Amino acid sequence: MRICILGLRMLACAAMFLTVLSAGCRSEKPEESGAKESEPNAIAASVTDGVAVTVNGVEIARSKVEQLIKPQLASLAGKTRQFPAHVIEQYTEQFRQQALERLIREELLDAKIRQANITITDAEVMSQMEEIASVQGVSLEDFIKTMGQHGRSLEQIKEDLRERLARNQFMETQWAGKINITEDDARKYHESKPEQFKIPEQVRVSHILIKLEQGVDPNQARTRIEGLLKQIKDGADFAELAKANSDCPSAPKGGDLDFFPRGKTTPAFEKVAFELQVGQISDVVETEYGFHIIKATDHEDPSDVTFKQAKEKIIEQLTEEKQSEFADEYLNKLKAEAKIVYPRSI
Repeated sequence: MRICILGLRMLACAAMFLTVLSAGCRSEKPEESGAKESEPNAIAASVTDGVAVTVNGVEIARSKVEQLIKPQLASLAGKTRQFPAHVIEQYTEQFRQQALERLIREELLDAKIRQANITITDAEVMSQMEEIASVQGVSLEDFIKTMGQHGRSLEQIKEDLRERLARNQFMETQWAGKINITEDDARKYHESKPEQFKIPEQVRVSHILIKLEQGVDPNQARTRIEGLLKQIKDGADFAELAKANSDCPSAPKGGDLDFFPRGKTTPAFEKVAFELQVGQISDVVETEYGFHIIKATDHEDPSDVTFKQAKEKIIEQLTEEKQSEFADEYLNKLKAEAKIVYPRSI
């Protein structure tokens, strides 16, 4: 967890397909794009404006590839001083190849879904969205608002979830009865990886953050945070002050940042968080994010997770891994059987 970064994971039940649908392209070198003679049914075609690839007669537009890699290109744009131009070009081409592979796999799977007449209702989509918001600890309205700030409209979120739910529902029909993780499998895993079942010391804190705004005198922020600290010392409710004043996304939860171990937050914040006794409130703490007041709310010593405690999670994890492997093999088979027309470049 990072201080003041609200997690935005899209926790749909078919999330594994973000990895599975992209599999198979990571080992390619950037310069190896295009048709490959060794790839079954891959046919070299002349470059067609606007088309990145054709899959069983269905054209995938170049614009779709470019849209998919926009976030990665935006990240690259800020690193032009770190890498020479030819390295940036290689990364860009690699991103394109990975996006293209994902789109091919999506089309192959979606064609099967259309044949199976699988439809996902609006109620199912909204239920999934509410579950995601709940996992994030925010209201549905706040979740939609936050996603909007990251360029995702409500209709885009719905469509993304509808596709993921349909893909997961279809794949469940394919692996049904073929994947069975037993308690013995889980026990062997627990015994073979003891380091994974050690819980480090953790603290739980709440905080109030006053950001350092560019172009604004830092003394104004310090004066404000010191005023809040005085109110707390005079008996004001910490959580209510956090809700009303904190600049962190944790503000609606009274500043609660949940449990975290060492090494997961900025050092200055971590040092104070781990030194505080439960119930104790810090003085003003300055970090690169701004000025904080930190309240320790809980503490857990290092411990080991027993097999009984971990069993269900292990079975769930191993099952998901097997499902992912099954889906990858299934999609590779679909691709091998498909008629895929690649232009010479995308």
